[in-house]
Amino acid sequence: MEQQRKRNVHNNKWKRYPRKNTGKDASPKDPETRVRELPESSKIIRQNQSISVIIPLFNEEESLTELSQKLEDTLGDLGCEYEVVFIDDGSTDRSFDKIREINKRNPKFHCIKFRKNYGKSAALAKGFRAAKGNIVITMDADLQDDPSEIPELIKVLNSGYDLVSGWKKVRYDPFIKKHTSKFFNFVTSKLSGIRLHDFNCGLKAYKRDVIKSLKIYGEMHRYIPALAHLSGFRVTEKPVKHHARKYGKTKFGANRFINGFLDLITVVFIDRYVKRPLHFFGAIGLISSMTGFLITLYLVFLKFFEDKPLSDRPLFIVGIFMIILGVQFFSLGLIAEIITKSNYSEQDILIETTI
Repeated sequence: MEQQRKRNVHNNKWKRYPRKNTGKDASPKDPETRVRELPESSKIIRQNQSISVIIPLFNEEESLTELSQKLEDTLGDLGCEYEVVFIDDGSTDRSFDKIREINKRNPKFHCIKFRKNYGKSAALAKGFRAAKGNIVITMDADLQDDPSEIPELIKVLNSGYDLVSGWKKVRYDPFIKKHTSKFFNFVTSKLSGIRLHDFNCGLKAYKRDVIKSLKIYGEMHRYIPALAHLSGFRVTEKPVKHHARKYGKTKFGANRFINGFLDLITVVFIDRYVKRPLHFFGAIGLISSMTGFLITLYLVFLKFFEDKPLSDRPLFIVGIFMIILGVQFFSLGLIAEIITKSNYSEQDILIETTI
């Protein structure tokens, strides 16, 4: 009897105090081991970080509802404050009405509507000024950019960069657009000094300091990574998914390629000579004047030492013209230098940190 009693007590002890299974075989259904697991994306955002998503659009009514749903799913999993700002660049369809419906469902979605079409650079500039988050995401509204890429872009951004540009490694664009973009990216990389495969990808992640310091106008949105790099910010790229256009049609045209090339020249000129225009115009003026002077000197030598007339030599007119042209370029550089010095402001100097 005594042995049976001890055996029962021994068994009851283990019934009252079951062993917790914390090893590999632990079941999530077991109340002893069930733990609420946060989405992996919620660990990407740092404390006190918030997100602003800027989406310029023009006549994209068919894609907006689907896009907003995908953004809600992705941004909701990040577990932080966020806002989505649509910039309606003078759409003539029902895009604004769609955004109004989205806003009623989720007030974190906002819209700034332009009275007419001003272009993507103007839309981004207005969106940058309106953004409240310390991380800013830009993307297109045509569903070719995938919102599920946002967490990974933020992860790279938080690893020590100021701007992360998407790279559409596999593109679903028309043949002409795809191959002109390759040439455009190659030339831009060479002239700007930063090696990227896709400068004009709409999907990018920025830190707040970048968007508040860049001045975007004309069609400069294509060169935001180059402008940021030339301003001293740390820029990198990350491959992202790209989808074929689901609704509507592309806004790409041949004039954009021509305008883009001219804007690239502007970017390079502004970076190198905007604070010292005399170095550019003065150099051209000196080369032109010296060339004209040497031509004239040669003809004078022929006149006095070989007795050759100048009246039938057009080269003499060319020499005089180049001297005059050189003086004009040099004078233009001096005037530009005076204007630059009178408008100089220390606000253009970007400070990263102080101790």
